[in-house]
Amino acid sequence: MNRFSLYAIIFAFSSTGISIAQVKAPAAFGPTPSENQMRLQEMESYAFVHFSLNTYTDQSWGFGNEDVKLFNPEKADCRQWARICKEAGMRGIIITAKHHCGFCLWPSKYTEYSVKNAPWKNGKGDMVREMADACKEYGLKLGIYLSPWDRNSADYGKPKYITYFRNQLTELLTNYGPIFEVWFDGANGGDGYYGGANETRTIDRTTYYDWKNTYDLIHKLQPNCVIWNDGGDRGDLRWVGTEEGFVGETNWSLLNATGEVPWNMLHYGLENGNAWVPAEVNTSIRPEWFYHPNEDSKVKTVPQLMDLYYNSIGRNGTMLLNFPIMPNGLIHPNDEKAAYEFGQAVKESFSDNLAEKAKAKASNVRGNSKKFGADKAIDGRKDSYWTTNDTITKASLTLDFRKPIIFNRFLVQEYIRLGQRVKGFTVEVLVDGIWEEVAKATTIGYKRILRFPSVKATKVRFNITDSKSCPVISNIGIYNAPVFLHAPSIARNQSGEISISTDDIGPIFYYTLDSSEPTSNSKKYTIPIQTQGKIEVKAITYDPASGKSSPVSLEKFDISRKDWKIVGISDEKAYSVLDGNTSTIWHQRDGEKKPIDLVIDLGTEYNLCGFKYLPDQNKWSSGIITNYQFYVSADNKEWKLVSEGEFSNIKNNPLWQIKQFASEKARFIKFTALKNTSGDDVAGYAEVDVITR
Repeated sequence: MNRFSLYAIIFAFSSTGISIAQVKAPAAFGPTPSENQMRLQEMESYAFVHFSLNTYTDQSWGFGNEDVKLFNPEKADCRQWARICKEAGMRGIIITAKHHCGFCLWPSKYTEYSVKNAPWKNGKGDMVREMADACKEYGLKLGIYLSPWDRNSADYGKPKYITYFRNQLTELLTNYGPIFEVWFDGANGGDGYYGGANETRTIDRTTYYDWKNTYDLIHKLQPNCVIWNDGGDRGDLRWVGTEEGFVGETNWSLLNATGEVPWNMLHYGLENGNAWVPAEVNTSIRPEWFYHPNEDSKVKTVPQLMDLYYNSIGRNGTMLLNFPIMPNGLIHPNDEKAAYEFGQAVKESFSDNLAEKAKAKASNVRGNSKKFGADKAIDGRKDSYWTTNDTITKASLTLDFRKPIIFNRFLVQEYIRLGQRVKGFTVEVLVDGIWEEVAKATTIGYKRILRFPSVKATKVRFNITDSKSCPVISNIGIYNAPVFLHAPSIARNQSGEISISTDDIGPIFYYTLDSSEPTSNSKKYTIPIQTQGKIEVKAITYDPASGKSSPVSLEKFDISRKDWKIVGISDEKAYSVLDGNTSTIWHQRDGEKKPIDLVIDLGTEYNLCGFKYLPDQNKWSSGIITNYQFYVSADNKEWKLVSEGEFSNIKNNPLWQIKQFASEKARFIKFTALKNTSGDDVAGYAEVDVITR
């Protein structure tokens, strides 16, 4: 290039007020994702599969003494698991290679407590190998869950266990190909079999596992995988403080590299954190993680799964959805159906991006350069973006459709390779010449999706109201997604009245009491339904305007609690445990810190074969019972212990706890709380019920 040409270029830029320096890309702001974290974020959704010996004992957690001979899944088919996950839109599968009971789904040479001593395939099977092969066939990535806690190992809690743990980790990370994620559960220490010791062992989870050297081993063996760890040193991803399937509406992908992480940081991230630690939202397609036959009617519906999608991926997180494996080694047909319909619903919701048909104009473009123009936010490319001059932290981008469109979803993404910046934004529509706000939110991050009632407009305006630095927006999407009706909630109070409700606005309900499927020709719900004794209720939400129905809700109720009396307690609030309202709570306190008894007179003698306990649904509350004893009596004098043990994982997943026992005739029941999640003297109850034969 000659000198004259160079001067001409400089003059051209100068004459428009643009300098060469101004059209450089923005500098990164704050922490940014690693390439491993970036790949994981772009996967968006992936699956868990939970399978172990406690699948055969109907437990949430195995104790470590379960007979290895129980494991014999005669129809085991990892290809079925992979196919279902693929149809659900998942891009990887994390297999529970070893859960807390210590049983290994691969033939580990370091323990006898593995598939090599199970009757399945005459001890020649390797479930991790079959999972790896199935993932490869279906184009999915493989992840490994390895519980640091081992209730079977005689060495757990001792220094030599760490060598054992790392040896098993090495087997898993060297024999099965590329691993995209290693998952370490946060459960650490407690009661266990421990090689026959049958005792309680505690460890310091911040030091015992020597996480730094364990991480170094992982990085050496699998340099392209990410680490999830709720048990000690910060990993590449963070737990969101709940297993219910949502992260905070404000969600920063940042934490501090060291220090304690309280729940609010887990849930919302930390705006000024110095490390990139994005949120992984884990939940199960059923209430619990392992398979339980009584949950066959409790599989999450498409509307519920779509809520999970919007509350995880749609809030700058990834979605980790679990599929429990049945004892025969397959995913249940109900789960398969829900997963397939969920995958189809996501495709239908986001198949047509209306924004691609619009003309984009921004209030500010970096250096007035086409390289960073408004159209870069709707060009469908990952590596392009609209951005502003460095000093601009408030800006807007308008999409002109030139004719009215109908939509109910707004999607926006930041180019997070340069950091997370936006602190607040709104969405407006132009209706009859007037701008109206239809949605507002705080953070964006990798992806943010807002839902609102359908609107009809010719223009849409995206307003960034606050940003830590100049905004960098890589994608905007506008969609007219199908709206799904939620299945109704069914409850019965102490007097036996059935009520049916939903959070949806304006629908009506139809129900049946004879096990038949409800339709719009079934009985219409208008007032609470008076019932007695055992009964099965099915109900649907119905929208007469569209003619659409929700999935069917099913609730089975045992004997009526109408005549039940709480014995020896004068506090009328105690009857909250019998009122059928899961949001009313009773906390019983005992200043002497001794076991606390809840005694109930059932009014009549029944053949009892189990009981149910629902804790306070606020898992950060005191009084969530973890260890219990349950007694029965005919006369409130002579008592028989019929069940005792633990409620596994109850703090993170405060569901109905169902315990069964051999049938006993009794009129009185006694629930003794031995221990709670807070280690204090409080026993808390939302509901208590019994199971009769």
